[in-house]
Amino acid sequence: MESITLEKQKTPFTQGLLAGSSIAIGYIPAALTFGLLAKSTGLAFWETLAMSLFVYAGAAQYMALNLLAIGTGAFEIIFTTFIVNIRHLLMSASVRERVEEDRPLIKALYSFGITDEVFAVTTTQEGTVKTGFVIGVSLIAYASWTVHSAVGYVVGAILPASLQQSMSIALYAMFIALLVPSLKKQRKIVVLAASAALFNSIFSLFLPSGWSIIAATLLSAAGIEWVSGKGGRQQ
Repeated sequence: MESITLEKQKTPFTQGLLAGSSIAIGYIPAALTFGLLAKSTGLAFWETLAMSLFVYAGAAQYMALNLLAIGTGAFEIIFTTFIVNIRHLLMSASVRERVEEDRPLIKALYSFGITDEVFAVTTTQEGTVKTGFVIGVSLIAYASWTVHSAVGYVVGAILPASLQQSMSIALYAMFIALLVPSLKKQRKIVVLAASAALFNSIFSLFLPSGWSIIAATLLSAAGIEWVSGKGGRQQ
């Protein structure tokens, strides 16, 4: 009975911090790795920290490092990041339906902190979710990602120069590690990855590297959805 009473006495913000602590712990290795790779890519410390502070999108940040490494322009990187993170429009709309009504500025604040993990924790709560809870979950996750990105960069700066240069290979290994589990689950992902690689190889012959990646990604995604939709209608 006493533990139940103590649980009720906690504010929604405190409950959010506790609920998001597991997310914060889970972000540590990914954020450290990002900081290490940002250092090996050639970013300055403040650039690495600013990317985590203002972009705050794990997979998109890794992708941006890859695009920066091959000399892609700013507009292409921003556009590609938008495509990768477009799912956040749906996630934010879903969270908005579950969270209590509040001022637009407050809603904009917690919308910035919505990640896949924060979305999962928030939308699995029963009843109407308090604004303080969402902010608590988002804040501890955000703090963990930004702080450990900076720590990863500092650790990378301490490493020998030869090891820092070899870390660039880890960037491609990271993308492979993210891709392989999806390849095992769906054949559609295999076709999507293969077709995107093929189109990018062709487009890179006459397009800048950034635009070739964007064109290959959009064409592959549209093609797969068209083929899947056509197959479903025939059934």
